[in-house]
Amino acid sequence: MTEHLSDTIASQTAATSALRSEFARVRSEVGKAVVGQDGAVTGLIIALLAGGHVLLEGVPGVAKTLLVRTLSRTLALDTRRIQFTPDLMPGDVTGSLVYDAKSGEFDFREGPVFTNILLADEINRTPPKTQSALLEAMEERQVSVDGLSRPLPAPFVVAATMNPIEYEGTYTLPEAQLDRFLLKLVLEVPQRDDEIEVLTRSAAGFNPRDLDAAGVTAVLNAQSLAAAQREVAATGASADVIAYIVDLARATRQSPSVKLGVSPRGTTALLGAAQAWAWLSGFDAITPDHVQAMVLPVWRHRVQLRPEAELEGVTSDSILRSVLQQVQVPI
Repeated sequence: MTEHLSDTIASQTAATSALRSEFARVRSEVGKAVVGQDGAVTGLIIALLAGGHVLLEGVPGVAKTLLVRTLSRTLALDTRRIQFTPDLMPGDVTGSLVYDAKSGEFDFREGPVFTNILLADEINRTPPKTQSALLEAMEERQVSVDGLSRPLPAPFVVAATMNPIEYEGTYTLPEAQLDRFLLKLVLEVPQRDDEIEVLTRSAAGFNPRDLDAAGVTAVLNAQSLAAAQREVAATGASADVIAYIVDLARATRQSPSVKLGVSPRGTTALLGAAQAWAWLSGFDAITPDHVQAMVLPVWRHRVQLRPEAELEGVTSDSILRSVLQQVQVPI
């Protein structure tokens, strides 16, 4: 009996290690096309493991779209892209009823949201009415049209790119929609060495539109991802660490520079992201270090500053760093 139990545990451990190795291979495959965005790659993987959506912010030309396209290729999942524009209508996202002259009835024509990974390109270039079309899909994993709810495929993840709000022709995302994104990742202009590598690859003939020529191959499938998600959900969290997350959230609400702090949905999101990071790192339970590592990407878009604080140059990242320094860490 004891030997059988030991064999079972050893088999489960080996399977877990193999899954982690596959996600490490995902990083290397993405690196064949994307240079200098390792943090964003890890963030996207964490979002997939936690079953959440990702908002990618950065100036044009830092490979936001290429990053999502390449990651999608490594996962062998169905992927569709929407280019958000000022004239995009909600039905262009979710789908709509179309009259069939032969049958004399209205048939539902699925929109691009019916996919596994939805690349919402430049999501803040379309008005809030169309942005809100994604809300039900992101939260409920379904679309309601003409009184009927239609489930979306599993997994379903929105990876939205966004230009900084001070750029011309952009709209502010509604707070309710921002809160549905698990992570907000900021893609910076690459370092000098990385930019040299980008140009070197271009000079050698690399075409970002041809991922086959770059040698990017599928590493995972939907079944492997689902298995990893189950293991992430089972990653432990002690009472002290859970209380630590709550204390961090409460500290954001008490900051004099903050108009609206982190909600309970935000604490749940931080827990899920920390579980994913802990599992990727080879831990069976989350530690305060895992929580601290995920605070900025999970909460930076959930903290609303007071206007006077923004005028003084205060940022949500600076508020969160201050909170991390002030709240006592459980031993």
